[in-house]
Amino acid sequence: MSNSKVDEDGAIQLLKELIKIDSVNPSLVSGAKGEKEIAEYIASWLKSLGLKIRIDEVAKGRYNTVGILEGTGEGKSLMLNGHTDTVGYDYMTIDPLKPTIKDGKLYGRGSIDMKGGLTASLSAVKAIVDSGTTLKGDLIVAAVCDEEYASIGTEHLMKTTHVDSAIVGEPSDLQILRCHKGFAWVKIETKGIAVHGSLWQSGVDAITKMGKVLNDIAELDKKLKKTYHELTGPASIHSSLIEGGLELSTYPDKCILQAERRLIPGETVKDVENEFKTMLEKIKQLDPKFNAEYEITFHRNPMDVPATSEICKTIIKASEKALGFKPIFIGGSAWLDTQIIWEKGIPAVVYGPSGDGAHAAVEYVDLQTVIDAAKVQEFTIKEFCGVQS
Repeated sequence: MSNSKVDEDGAIQLLKELIKIDSVNPSLVSGAKGEKEIAEYIASWLKSLGLKIRIDEVAKGRYNTVGILEGTGEGKSLMLNGHTDTVGYDYMTIDPLKPTIKDGKLYGRGSIDMKGGLTASLSAVKAIVDSGTTLKGDLIVAAVCDEEYASIGTEHLMKTTHVDSAIVGEPSDLQILRCHKGFAWVKIETKGIAVHGSLWQSGVDAITKMGKVLNDIAELDKKLKKTYHELTGPASIHSSLIEGGLELSTYPDKCILQAERRLIPGETVKDVENEFKTMLEKIKQLDPKFNAEYEITFHRNPMDVPATSEICKTIIKASEKALGFKPIFIGGSAWLDTQIIWEKGIPAVVYGPSGDGAHAAVEYVDLQTVIDAAKVQEFTIKEFCGVQS
């Protein structure tokens, strides 16, 4: 295994400093501090390494930090991407902003999601600089805001960023996550006729009509579970929120259901539209009093980066060199920022450390895997961007 220049003690100290910074997403927790302080800290840290820095205000109080280590122009460009925002911590049973190390694990809010992975990427960049290596291709480091809510950080970033490949440092247990599911949020409204509860002859119960939709959603979910992707698992749908009714003695004039459909690679939002159009038309044919409409309020596409892509092959080679083992390909059940990058035609995969407790009362990252991820990204950078001899 080749000699790495990753500063292990420095990486751990950097992670501690990032954990201490409160960067809860204000779109999730009203009045939360957001990403300004952590964006400024990372900018200063990268500037001390000699990178060209910019801080972009994506929305009011929401910031991205972008650092560029320029190459000679003779190689391919690579981006390391990680989000700086976290979910809230009021319910945590450990001190969320006081990093604590026990049995090789570092505890704190954001440790695994994803300040540990961000630290690995930043440490890989430092290793390149410390080694005196001159890269042929540009290396871009992006610390983005708002991944935990609407991903406005990476969306803003990709309006002007053009690279050959990207690594997002979300946790992946030192394996290569090259595909993940997408999702669509669907709003269905059944319409009734509101009359006095005693006037059964003229009233139409919108809630009962929604029951037919709920039954068909359950049947659709059973069918979707047979639609299987080898790495992400099956497609699915579930009912999330429901509301309706006016008062006890009145027939409900409407009922609103919100459902979430999880898409596997190969599926599109058009599939969801066809499913609901067919579903509601079928119910209408069997029940002339059924009146309903639907809309897809938001969706994100699934992602499937080919295993043969250069970034995948490069990470495998780097892992064998740095750690002595060949990583496997895995898929994600959740949607990730990688898809925003991939839809621009840029192969983007997830590669990061191990840990547990994302969004939970106790959260930690395995420190050795942070170091290991940094080493693999260090060698990936050299191999992918090329080194000036």
